[in-house]
Amino acid sequence: MTTFFMPMIPPTSTHQQQGHTVDKHGVHHFYKRNNGEAEAKLAAHLMKHIPEQPYHGAVQVIVKWCYPIKAKHQDGEPYTNKPDVDNLCKALFDIMTKLHYWGDDKQIYSAVVEKYWADVPGVFVQITEAEKEELQ
Repeated sequence: MTTFFMPMIPPTSTHQQQGHTVDKHGVHHFYKRNNGEAEAKLAAHLMKHIPEQPYHGAVQVIVKWCYPIKAKHQDGEPYTNKPDVDNLCKALFDIMTKLHYWGDDKQIYSAVVEKYWADVPGVFVQITEAEKEELQ
């Protein structure tokens, strides 16, 4: 099992989000936003926690995104602002795959993803490899 907390301000945009413009002729243009800076920051934090050996079997991943508290929110209160959890995980799991946490993110059979307001911002990650008995 691998468990760690990365103290940081989590990203509020992901590589899944697109920009949109309308030109003078009324034609809509969609483009990918450059979120390389946020992904590089996340990768830099993840590099400190790469397991000695990549996971080879089925894994469960638990991720808790902890955003800094603003205004009327309290520590531990669910965070319902953007980005969506599925987009956060797509970016996170893609980076973890590139860093060889596992061979392929298809090995993830279970993902628990939560977003909270928190006194201490950051990202908590727990990876557990399934026991063979669990899969039968």
